[in-house]
Amino acid sequence: MKTALVLFAEGSEELEAISIVNILRRAGVTVTLAGLTGGALRGARGVTIQPDTTLDAVLHDSFDLLVLPGGQPGTRNLRADARVIQLVQEMVQQGRYVAAICAAPSVLAAAGLLTGKRATCFPTCLDEFPEVQLSSAAIVEDGNLITSRGPGTAMDFALLLAERLVGKARRDEAEAGLVR
Repeated sequence: MKTALVLFAEGSEELEAISIVNILRRAGVTVTLAGLTGGALRGARGVTIQPDTTLDAVLHDSFDLLVLPGGQPGTRNLRADARVIQLVQEMVQQGRYVAAICAAPSVLAAAGLLTGKRATCFPTCLDEFPEVQLSSAAIVEDGNLITSRGPGTAMDFALLLAERLVGKARRDEAEAGLVR
């Protein structure tokens, strides 16, 4: 069974995180929603989310996919956490999928993973990283790195992640259940 780790920090974008968790689970992926800290966390829009566990509890577990939702100050919190930077670097070195949406691609750039790579993000979030080949596409794949623009692209982003992990048939099955 394929596995995914979705990180959630205080101030992360709830719509992105929950859409990704929900759609991946619909597609049969075992998803762990891990908070940077313990307990319930307040998202960017004031919604309280209770993660399944903490990052510390799963830091040394193996996952096929790591996903970083955006939102502020959630992205700043992810970017400031040395565990997150090390984890995204290790996942890329291992050839595993790493995905980030909205402002979160800036975490990948800060970790040195987007140099010379194509990526997309919420407008202006990668402006401080001129080494990134910035695209205005809704979703951009460059090798095992997948980025997306923001809350409005979260569902399509999650469906693509499902397809990469479990194939098109399972993705299509999950999408059919959404009645889009």
